Amino acid sequence: MASQIKILKITEIIYSVYGTQSETSGDSSISIRWLGQAGFSLKFKDYSILIDPYLSDFLAQKYAGKEFPHKRMMPPPIDPEQIRGLDFVFCTHGHSDHMDPGTLPTLAANNPSCQFIVPKAEITTAIERGVVDNRILAVNAGDSLRLTDEIRVDVISSAHETIKMNGNGDHYYLGYILTFNNLRIYHSGDCIPYPGLSDKLMQFNVNVALLPVNGRDNYRSNRGIPGNFSFEEAIDLCSESNITNLIVHHFGMFSFNTVDPDLLKEKVKMLGCSGLDIIIPDQNSRYVIPYDH
Repeated sequence: MASQIKILKITEIIYSVYGTQSETSGDSSISIRWLGQAGFSLKFKDYSILIDPYLSDFLAQKYAGKEFPHKRMMPPPIDPEQIRGLDFVFCTHGHSDHMDPGTLPTLAANNPSCQFIVPKAEITTAIERGVVDNRILAVNAGDSLRLTDEIRVDVISSAHETIKMNGNGDHYYLGYILTFNNLRIYHSGDCIPYPGLSDKLMQFNVNVALLPVNGRDNYRSNRGIPGNFSFEEAIDLCSESNITNLIVHHFGMFSFNTVDPDLLKEKVKMLGCSGLDIIIPDQNSRYVIPYDH
């Protein structure tokens, strides 16, 4: 799977509002927008993809009056009712900020041709949350799917904070490596480092990683809140896997489970020229990844 491409400088384009779903990318670029938490919108040519969209206030309603009320620190960048023309929605696992009961039914209803890629272990959860079963592509770690002539997905396991499987060996937490022609983007879902992860990523010659950086600690773990990579661990994984571009996420949504983006920006400055291009994304920006074949 040797990569023959070279990523040019990722360009940030600032918007005051989220762009329309009719927007397309060029033949040699991919457009990415951060939706908050682990959510991303990807545009490749005429294809439109969402990963882990949390665009509702479901968790604030669910946990109202509890120790962690899950009030949003940032509004959704777009009303899911406005989203049309979707081709694929990926959910990395069944937690509600990744497989959102307040978002998926609307996306499914308004995008009748859209397919939903979910962990095989969470088929029932996806159906309960409004996805029709004949539009679900259920996947497990080790699977590889050709979605179109130019888009493929390879599926690997994730550890949040453990690698969890059911009795059939189906993984609950997954990471997706999306290949657009020869450009490979890895979204880990919620994950921490685990043995063999960097070796897996090196096999695919990943070019861009989308990694959570809210970290973990005993305080959260003891209260049932599993953690993710720290910022430093995300950088180490990129270094070990020869990944040259990192876009971080999973911050700024819930006050009890975040990291200060200003602190992240200071750390990026301190790193200087490390051979790794790091983006601390903003909801009002579009990031264009141009590349040479």
